[in-house]
Amino acid sequence: MPQLGMPELLIILLIAVLLFGGKKIPQLARGLGEGIRNFKSSVKEVKDEEEKPAPKDKA
Repeated sequence: MPQLGMPELLIILLIAVLLFGGKKIPQLARGLGEGIRNFKSSVKEVKDEEEKPAPKDKA
């Protein structure tokens, strides 16, 4: 798989600006960041649940 260099990244950025407009890009980036943050916190919660020792049954 070829590496993305500066010219390719600039072309991708230009296409994004043309598709979404300059005002929409910060909103899209903010939404993407929030989604990633939520995903990370969910993964952390699941890990914490798995690491908790099971309560012992008192009989």
